[in-house]
Amino acid sequence: MRDVAIDAALRAGGLLKEHLGRAGRVEYKGAVDLVTEMDRKAEDLIVEELRRNFPDHGILTEESAERVTDSSCRWIIDPLDGTTNYAHGFPIFCVSIALEEEGEVSFGVVYCPMLDELFTATRDEGAFLNGERIRVSKTPDLDKSLLATGFPYDVRTSKDNNLDHFANFAVRAQAIRRAGAAALDLCYVGCGRFDGFWEMKLKPWDVAAAALVVREAGGMVTDFNKGPFSIYGGDVLSTNGLIHDEMVGVLNMGTRRA
Repeated sequence: MRDVAIDAALRAGGLLKEHLGRAGRVEYKGAVDLVTEMDRKAEDLIVEELRRNFPDHGILTEESAERVTDSSCRWIIDPLDGTTNYAHGFPIFCVSIALEEEGEVSFGVVYCPMLDELFTATRDEGAFLNGERIRVSKTPDLDKSLLATGFPYDVRTSKDNNLDHFANFAVRAQAIRRAGAAALDLCYVGCGRFDGFWEMKLKPWDVAAAALVVREAGGMVTDFNKGPFSIYGGDVLSTNGLIHDEMVGVLNMGTRRA
C-alpha cells in the first residue's frame, strides 16, 4: 500500500509541475478558496490508482464526494495543497496522501515536486525525507524560533481569523513564515526547518499525512490547548516539543471569538 501511495503522489506531483503556470480553469468555492482544473486532474490520477489497486478501500478527498465502504482502510487525499499558490504560478505546493486504518493514520506521504522532496512516515517506524531519517529541531526557546502559520478561508468574514495570534507571535518569535501549504509547513517542522506551526480550521486532508511525519520525527502535535490532536479537530499546533508550552501560552492569551 505504501508503494502504491508513493507512486501515485510522485505521478500527481509530476503532472502538477508540468502544468505550473497553466492551471487551466479556476473556480471559486469561496471568496479566497480556489479549485483549479489541475486539482481535479491530480485527484483523478490518484483516485484511479488507489481504486485500481484497492477497490474495497474508502476514499476521502478534498474535491469529490467521500467514497464510503465496509473496509477498515480509508485513503485521505489532498491532490494539491497550496492551490492559490499554484493558480498564481508560485511554486510552493504539494501532494498529500494518508492511509487511515481502523480510525488511525498509519502511513503518510507528502511530495513537493518543485524541490523533488518526498516526505514519508509510517506509524512507529519513523519519518523520512527522500529516504533519509529526519528529526525535529532542537531550538529551545520561542524567541529563537522560526514559526509558520496560515489563515482560514473565512478570514474576511470571521473574527476568529488568526490575525490576533499572528500579531502575538510576531513580537515573541524570531520570525514567522506564511507560505500557503499546511502539509509542507508541518513536514518542515518534522525536518527541523520550522520550530513550530499553528493554524486553525484545517481539514483532514490538510494534516493527516503531515501530522504523522511530525510525530514520527519526534515532534509534538496537539490542539491549541495541548489537548489530544485529531485530524478532524480543525486547530493544529505542531512543534519540536521544546517550545510547545510557550506556544500554547501565546495561543491562549486572549479569548477566541466566534
